[in-house]
Amino acid sequence: MCRAVAVAPARQYCGMNPRIGQSHPSIWITLRHRDFRTLWLGSAVYFMANAMQAMASAWLMVELTGSSFLAALVQTAVFLPMFVLALPAGVLADTTDRRRLIIVALLLQAAVVLLLALLLVLGWAGPATLLVFTLIAGCCTAMMSPAWNSAVGEILPREELPQAIIAMSIAYNGARAIGPAFAGLLYGQISGLAMAWGGRQIGGGAVFMLAVGGTLAMAAVVHRLPPKPHSPSRLPPERLWGGTLSGLRYAWHSQMILAQLLRTAAYSAAGSALWALLPAIGQQRLGLGAEGFGLLMGCLGIGAVGAGLVLGRLRQRLGLERLVAWCCGLFALVMAVAALSRWALPVYVALLCGGAAWMSAMSTFNTATQTSAPPWVRSRATAMHVLSALGPFALGSAFWGAVAGLVGLQVALCAAAALMLANLLLARYLPLRMGEMQEVTQAPFEDLLVADQPDPEAGPVSVEVSYRIRPEDAEVFLAEVAQLKGPRQRDGASLWRIYRDLDDPTRYVERFLITRWADYLHQRARGTVADQAIEARVRALLLPGEPVVMQHYIAER
Repeated sequence: MCRAVAVAPARQYCGMNPRIGQSHPSIWITLRHRDFRTLWLGSAVYFMANAMQAMASAWLMVELTGSSFLAALVQTAVFLPMFVLALPAGVLADTTDRRRLIIVALLLQAAVVLLLALLLVLGWAGPATLLVFTLIAGCCTAMMSPAWNSAVGEILPREELPQAIIAMSIAYNGARAIGPAFAGLLYGQISGLAMAWGGRQIGGGAVFMLAVGGTLAMAAVVHRLPPKPHSPSRLPPERLWGGTLSGLRYAWHSQMILAQLLRTAAYSAAGSALWALLPAIGQQRLGLGAEGFGLLMGCLGIGAVGAGLVLGRLRQRLGLERLVAWCCGLFALVMAVAALSRWALPVYVALLCGGAAWMSAMSTFNTATQTSAPPWVRSRATAMHVLSALGPFALGSAFWGAVAGLVGLQVALCAAAALMLANLLLARYLPLRMGEMQEVTQAPFEDLLVADQPDPEAGPVSVEVSYRIRPEDAEVFLAEVAQLKGPRQRDGASLWRIYRDLDDPTRYVERFLITRWADYLHQRARGTVADQAIEARVRALLLPGEPVVMQHYIAER
């Protein structure tokens, strides 16, 4: 048996903004930091390379096959790896050297895209080859994305994180505006020259060659960033599978994170129709070539950049829910215009608005998730945001492509617009908010001393916490101690219960199970200042002079 020791008092956060959403709205404040500015520029180049590659892949697939479904599958190949690999990649980012993980993934991606470019130039790549290599490149992006997102958060003070996310979104969407337009021009010009000797794939190969250069530039930038200071942990290392389960458990038992992830998934699934069907809209409804398709994608990017410049102030003025509601309605209208118009100009104008709506909503979801997760799980929370955004996006791209193949582009886009409007109903059941400082700051903890220290792999572990309270305080006590259920389960526990002693009306026992002793040690280290405040309110209801008594049991059979 071990008595619980008093927890050190929480640090006071004087001078720090308690609500991250109320920080300075300007994005320019983030660019005064040299490391962030360097990473921002390198990321813009990398984003442009990826946008050029995606545009060339989608258009090449349309030229090779004429199939809306296969063109949509290109988007699936780009983003489906996020659905499969994002969370394991988040575990690696939380438990290994993030900089090394990013560099290795980027170098592998550059090698894969270079090989695809050579196969295209030689005329040896068909639709299947294009999809397979696009999928592999997508896997590389999936492996580095959580580490990259977390690295952005480590460079800047926490109160500047929303502006950093907006700044990166501007770089990303600016690249999507410039990259596809430039890629379309290059693709069309080189393909036109190459057609004289039967090499229509050479245009795509040239675009991919440039994409390789952008990927290598990003790797060089990350290599020059200072490494994150490493402090050795007293805790047993997390395994890949165990860390994955910890991330999933955290999201499931954190109402704030779960709401953000579900809202992201719903928005992405509905909106993926426009992105997936844009090549077919350009070719089949508007009669555009590669240059025109690049301009369509460029309009989305330009609209997103414009929104990014005012998003901070707009978010403060409207609040999260009203901003997301406006984005849902506007993006639904954009899809309706794309479905019904055969004139290019209204579609270009609508896509400018669509890019602004898409960027505003997705940046808001991303900011809410990153600011609501403590450091130990931040990369995994980021990975789950990526999974929630791009997993439904990839599956939705294939779904809407199949629907368009069966019933036509107009019906598919109108159905997607109706689904986007249905997102407005989620605000009532899954409200959005950003985490408070005390909810993401890990509280100080002391080493656990027991008479017989078990092996880290031993388990399951049963923990029993005993309280003695005044009988007249029973209702208040039960209400307060029930608030510990979420944090206990979120940080690693299962089967949480509170029991009343039938022989002693003043005694209540809190019990929960944890899979391994190592997991229990991690759970103790994951408590936040907000969790500590709940425990303090519970202790205030104890009988005078009575301590909280904690006992630990290890399974033997």
